[in-house]
Amino acid sequence: MDWTDGNNYEIENGRSRKVLGLEDAPSQYNSGRDFTSLDAWRKARVLKIFLYNEVIPMLPDEEKYNLNVQIRKAAVSGTANIAEGYGRYHYQDAIQFYRVSRASVYELKDHLISCLDLKFISVDIFQKGITLIEDTKVTLNGFINFVMNQKKRT
Repeated sequence: MDWTDGNNYEIENGRSRKVLGLEDAPSQYNSGRDFTSLDAWRKARVLKIFLYNEVIPMLPDEEKYNLNVQIRKAAVSGTANIAEGYGRYHYQDAIQFYRVSRASVYELKDHLISCLDLKFISVDIFQKGITLIEDTKVTLNGFINFVMNQKKRT
């Protein structure tokens, strides 16, 4: 997949994989030391871009203020809550934001199922979306467990 943000992504063996990422772009700050370096955030970002580019354009006009808005809010929440959690000083605060992000990813799964049930998207688009959602969930769960273990150590 080639997304409009200039970074290339592909799905390989049921998982999204970054071909070119943020660390490949010149920057003024050390991207290795903020939320953009997290695999969980990167996968949530790929999911968000997929939904904006592949699913939302397929929705009928009458869904403009319903399912369309719900998908947009949940997709943005997925990445934004990881970013906000990363910026928190205490582990427990961060964990709560990561859990909100995870809940948004689950919400997106329900929205994607609704899009399929209502015949707004094809089975192929649905399968791509489910693959991205599951990959994001697994990575985010692993990250939450990692942070919880870090909390226990301190």
